[in-house]
Amino acid sequence: MALTATSTAAPAAGAGYVEAPVRAFAIATVFWGLVGFLMGVTIAAQLAWPILNLDLEWTTFGRLRPVHTSAVIFAFGGNALLGSSLYVVQRTCRARLFGGEDMGWFLFWGYQFFIVMAALGYVMGVTQGQEYAEPEWYVDLWLTFVWVLYLVAFAGTIMKREEPHIYVANWFYLAFIITIAMLHIGNNLALPVSWGHADSYQLASGVQNAMIQWWYGHNAVGFFLTAGFLGMMYYFIPKQANRPVYSYRLSIVHFWSLIFLYIWAGPHHLHYTALPDWAQTLGMVFSVMLWMPSWGGMINGIMTLSGAWDKLRTDPGLRFSVTAVGFYGMSTFEGPVMSIRAVNALSHYTDWTVGHVHSGAMGWVGFITFGTLYWLVPALWRKRQVWSQRLIEWHFWIATLGIVLYITAMWVSGIMQGLMWRAYDELGFLQYSFIETVEAMHPYYVIRFLGGVLYLTGAGLMAWNLWKTITESEAAEEARAGAPAPALRPAE
Repeated sequence: MALTATSTAAPAAGAGYVEAPVRAFAIATVFWGLVGFLMGVTIAAQLAWPILNLDLEWTTFGRLRPVHTSAVIFAFGGNALLGSSLYVVQRTCRARLFGGEDMGWFLFWGYQFFIVMAALGYVMGVTQGQEYAEPEWYVDLWLTFVWVLYLVAFAGTIMKREEPHIYVANWFYLAFIITIAMLHIGNNLALPVSWGHADSYQLASGVQNAMIQWWYGHNAVGFFLTAGFLGMMYYFIPKQANRPVYSYRLSIVHFWSLIFLYIWAGPHHLHYTALPDWAQTLGMVFSVMLWMPSWGGMINGIMTLSGAWDKLRTDPGLRFSVTAVGFYGMSTFEGPVMSIRAVNALSHYTDWTVGHVHSGAMGWVGFITFGTLYWLVPALWRKRQVWSQRLIEWHFWIATLGIVLYITAMWVSGIMQGLMWRAYDELGFLQYSFIETVEAMHPYYVIRFLGGVLYLTGAGLMAWNLWKTITESEAAEEARAGAPAPALRPAE
């Protein structure tokens, strides 16, 4: 099935697609993005100026950091994935969402409830203390229920499809849904202290718990922040470019090789720990092998613009999506390099890792979501185009500058940090104390803060632009265009 932006698939039997919950997911994506980016700027400022912790337990870095990570990953990214996947699966299957509008609304409100409950736990200090898996058992149980219904809705729509072919974007979305369910359940097996108590004990402990945690943690990156957003890439870039996917065969190879290799890469987070050497080596080898499918997917995404490169000059929304694919290629090159034990000896526990994570999160996840929203919002609200193309341009360049400031500051800071930690004097003593490394990193923390402010500013421009797009009347839109415009854009 060669997908282009001119496809006009319609559901069978005249039934309309479920769209209202998808609109709500789009709005929630923008809202939680602003919240997550604001929290990121706040904690970046706290690292540069610790007095901003305010000496209150609820506003300390340790409690606000998981608010930031979860708001960006699960609230901003999660709403983008749920909303876009429900949009895509209906159109590529020519079938109304399984469970109808009631199912869509339950998924929306159920997921928002999970986000709010998790954030309240972080601020109150009620967490499991595991990276990307901080919510306690009662929040985990609720998310499991919502996620199973999400799988039922998505897979049920595929099963009742009128289109015989399952488009590759749905493969990526389905792999993301199933694997995240497995990871979530496996990493959150815990026993509550009591049924009336919020705290719990993990079933595994010590190095076993660490291995399970990073099997989960790295594959949360691999399947939540990579596979899911690749599904978005494979649908929306062809739509924006009005071109078929460059190589459908390559997209299938990309899918199966990525799915097989990614699941084994987690141990590279545990180099030089109590984890057995064979497990560390396994994680390193599979991480390096990930270069091939990752770059195959990057090439496929960029080359989809063959014959339509001129659109990059005229469509700033498409520019977001294509730049995102570039960041995907860059971060999936850097990650395998950092998984090599000799390199990891320098990079581990340093800000280099922070820079790597944010080049993927801000550049890949953020930009592909922005590009998708700039296409999806006008389609969902039957608008001809986004309210202001100029504001999209400003958003792109401000956010890009913010990313460059952020990741370069963290790369320099991290490499300097690692070198200072391993510097010895002629007598074999450490040359620098820990506090000296902290003092040396202060200027780079200020630069990171400024980069975050720019990224947040760009997101604010997007929120205003999309709000004006949604609320502008048809008459006002025609008057602003200066002439009668073509027919309203369909929600394809």
